[in-house]
Amino acid sequence: MAISIKTKFGQVEVSNEVIASVVGCAATDIYGIVGMASKNQLRDGVNGILKRENYTKGVVVRQEKSGTVVDVYIIVGYGVKISEVGRNVQNRVKYNLETMLGAPTAKVNVFVQGVKILEED
Repeated sequence: MAISIKTKFGQVEVSNEVIASVVGCAATDIYGIVGMASKNQLRDGVNGILKRENYTKGVVVRQEKSGTVVDVYIIVGYGVKISEVGRNVQNRVKYNLETMLGAPTAKVNVFVQGVKILEED
């Protein structure tokens, strides 16, 4: 299922994979986020941090009557306030979806899949 945007020139369809990529990029720009995690680590066979091309494995997009619902699976850095990072992810994802895609966003659910201790060089 995708977002459908009607304009005077026709219709624009935005797939859930594109939405997931926008969400993944928005989330990883937040301070305290180490990276995206797979929503199902056992099935996907991914135990670590997802690379940019696999962000869609760490995001679930659903369309509901009230708008788009997004689940974001992240890994945070050790020592950051997880509740604040989660709130920042929610705000950034909602803002990016509404401004870039014009998609009304009903919910942004954040799931912290792990904490990583950052190694100093």
